[in-house]
Amino acid sequence: MILAKTPSEIQRYVSVRETELGLGVFAREFIDIGNTIAIVQGQLIYDPNYHSEYCIEMGPEESLDPDPPFRYLNHSCDPNCWIYSNYEDDEDFIEEDELGLYVCRTIYPGEEITIDYGWPASSAIPCRCGSDCCRGWIVNPEELPTVLAANERERQKDWIVIDQPIASGNPNPEIILL
Repeated sequence: MILAKTPSEIQRYVSVRETELGLGVFAREFIDIGNTIAIVQGQLIYDPNYHSEYCIEMGPEESLDPDPPFRYLNHSCDPNCWIYSNYEDDEDFIEEDELGLYVCRTIYPGEEITIDYGWPASSAIPCRCGSDCCRGWIVNPEELPTVLAANERERQKDWIVIDQPIASGNPNPEIILL
């Protein structure tokens, strides 16, 4: 069931507040699992080169630049909501070019509403969500091994091997962290 279908109904359920990382969306009241908080409204962009801090990809050449408050949804590796599209049940229908904000675990008043951004490895950045199951990177969980391998290769570039004996007289090559 979609809980909020108008801006005033959305304001009943959520508010925007400051977080350690910028703005975030917070629950004003108890929101039970299995509900859709609202349809995420915004501007549909049909440009594969368009970029915004808030864009949600909807396909290879289509994205949604969401309106407030949902443009301020932050990432968590243990989210309490999912974004979904093209859904129908007995009461509601989500159009093909719409996104719903589905509650995947109970949300309590004052709790931040979060989603898993699930970015591709090529867009991954370090994660600071602080959840117990934090992956360390904002990335699609299936692409985490790719990011970890690339990060390890970068880290190893900071090591050098000296094939010459060092001044202390040790005849063995040394590995030195720069």
